[in-house]
Amino acid sequence: MKRREVKRSKNAGAPKWMVTYSDMVTLVLVFFILLFSMSQIDSVKFQAVSDSFRNRMIFDFYPSPVPMENPTNSASVEENGKNANEFEKPQMPDRKNKNEHTEEFQAKEDALNKLVEDVDKYLDDNGLNSVITANRTDRGVVLVLQESVLFDTGEADILKSGKPFLNKVGSLLENIPNHVKVEGHTDNRPISNYRYPSNWELSGARASSVVRYFMEQHHFKETRFSVAGYADTRPVSNKNTPAGWSKNRRVEIVIMEDSSSSNIEE
Repeated sequence: MKRREVKRSKNAGAPKWMVTYSDMVTLVLVFFILLFSMSQIDSVKFQAVSDSFRNRMIFDFYPSPVPMENPTNSASVEENGKNANEFEKPQMPDRKNKNEHTEEFQAKEDALNKLVEDVDKYLDDNGLNSVITANRTDRGVVLVLQESVLFDTGEADILKSGKPFLNKVGSLLENIPNHVKVEGHTDNRPISNYRYPSNWELSGARASSVVRYFMEQHHFKETRFSVAGYADTRPVSNKNTPAGWSKNRRVEIVIMEDSSSSNIEE
């Protein structure tokens, strides 16, 4: 009797087409990973290239910040600046700005020194040194007129005896184009009346009286002047003695050093 063949069960696995499909998917995945890796931007190199385009001179006078894969002799020569455009020179803004600042400062110093010399000479020639003092400050030349020269105590009306002094100062101002600031100062003794409730009003009124006199007698442009009243906030001497009070009561005429400035700053 013929032996019966025993059928062996076979393990069911993935279809054969799955092997080919998985290989294809793997290859596609590797392909896209490769593309992704090639598309990555080196931030350092990108920034260097960006900076190079902002400043074209870097190509002519400095080594390239981006390392070259295939350097050539010509590239080395250009990096050393030997083939740089002979009509273009590297700019050194820091040194240039420093030189310009120094020259501008020196020009202002020279103009201020000249102004001081002119004022001193004018005071000497007109015998005004005994009643007017001239001081040099960062703002310019400050002419100091004591209260006794221009005003009665507690008043802002210019004395008749003080007008000749203002006329001579006005003549000085006619010969120079500088802006002028007139400042009124008082001592620390309080004042209170219907015209001047405090030293603030008195100091401002005195400065305004001087400017108004210049306008009326010398016909200066109004835009050339400014006034300020400081009351007793800026004393120059002792605030508790009669001698100190006398020095603190004053009018200062500040001849500004910059004649071209449109704004008169303190």
